[in-house]
Amino acid sequence: MRTKTRKKNKINVITLGCSKNVYDSEVLMGQLKASGKDVVHEEEGNVVVINTCGFINNAKEESVNTILEYMHKKEEGEVDKVFVTGCLSERYKPDLQKEIPNVDQYFGTTELPGLLKALGADYRHELIGERLTTTPKNYAYLKIAEGCDRPCSFCAIPLMRGKHKSTPIEDLVIEAEKLAANGVKELILIAQDLTYYGLDLYKKRNLAELLENLVKVDGIDWIRLHYAFPTGFPMDVLDLMKQEPKICNYLDIPLQHISDSILKSMRRGTTKEKTTKLIREFRAKVPEMAIRTTLIVGYPGETEDDFQTLKQWVQDMRFERLGCFTYSHEENTHAYNLEDDVPQEVKQQRANDIMEIQSQISWELNQEKISQEFKVVIDRKEGNYFIGRTEFDSPDVDNEVLIDATKTYLKTGEFVNVKVIEAEDFDLYAEVVN
Repeated sequence: MRTKTRKKNKINVITLGCSKNVYDSEVLMGQLKASGKDVVHEEEGNVVVINTCGFINNAKEESVNTILEYMHKKEEGEVDKVFVTGCLSERYKPDLQKEIPNVDQYFGTTELPGLLKALGADYRHELIGERLTTTPKNYAYLKIAEGCDRPCSFCAIPLMRGKHKSTPIEDLVIEAEKLAANGVKELILIAQDLTYYGLDLYKKRNLAELLENLVKVDGIDWIRLHYAFPTGFPMDVLDLMKQEPKICNYLDIPLQHISDSILKSMRRGTTKEKTTKLIREFRAKVPEMAIRTTLIVGYPGETEDDFQTLKQWVQDMRFERLGCFTYSHEENTHAYNLEDDVPQEVKQQRANDIMEIQSQISWELNQEKISQEFKVVIDRKEGNYFIGRTEFDSPDVDNEVLIDATKTYLKTGEFVNVKVIEAEDFDLYAEVVN
């Protein structure tokens, strides 16, 4: 016999996928709280909202499995209602409605007012920056734009997120001030494409002006840039990075590949020569900058020669941070018309080869840090260690600094100066210095 849960009218928001989804869930939760709703993040509740990811196969699979898990809980009487939103729902709503019809309702990425109405809440336009953050209290994501106008052949994001739309500078400053008032010390600027920021609103690339305004916000110590695009990068941002201590010497710029034939097929609008020149310009302007990039291997038509070109380039460029994905053949993208002709095991082996090279580079760069001093922010405590990051590291994806908790007491969100005493390929061990 079905038994109704005791947790009446508690809404549990579950977030899958990238930092943009984290941000969207936080906005949803802020709106629900403003309507007086009892809302939690990934805890128990009788009403469940699943914010899905539809980017690549693994992410889609995780999203579908999560929906099925909660449909089972609904059948067992453990939850009363299940709503699905986010990128997977935007992209595959008709298919999902057909395959998993017991979900109470599906919503796309732009249907927040409708989702709120289904949850018995009103959409409040006056709420600028009223979010319930789900990250550790010392950092938060700040989404400066939605959507993307780039024509990359492999990417389904424009299908799920629409055209590029910048958020006005004044709204972002208000949001940053509210985050700072709640104890946030690090802003991580995110968008599908930071370099495009402002073109729609101000008729020019305006990331530098936005940064000039954000650095004035009291309480914010670090501002970090994520997801820049290599063509049309506004170089005035680097001048600002060099002179403004609040802007981290860090840039996340996904480059995807370096073989000219693959870049052309990917519709990236650049070449190996131009990309290499750009990275060298970055390092000449801001020598201390840590550059993070991501690569795709196994793209349709990627030959062994293309891959060897990429491998050699990774060795030559010595990126401080690097991630590598295997190509995912996505419906309705331009590359879907091409034959997905690189076997999965070859894709995986190529990804492993790239990460092995990067692991060695990272180890060598980390060895150079031994005996050096760094400013570190403390994110959390794990076992006998406080875990922190330097300005050269973003949460979840980059290196971490481990400080012995049996010798030193530290607080989450605190900035401390440390000296590196030992280094591995992706971790630094350090002690606090006065």
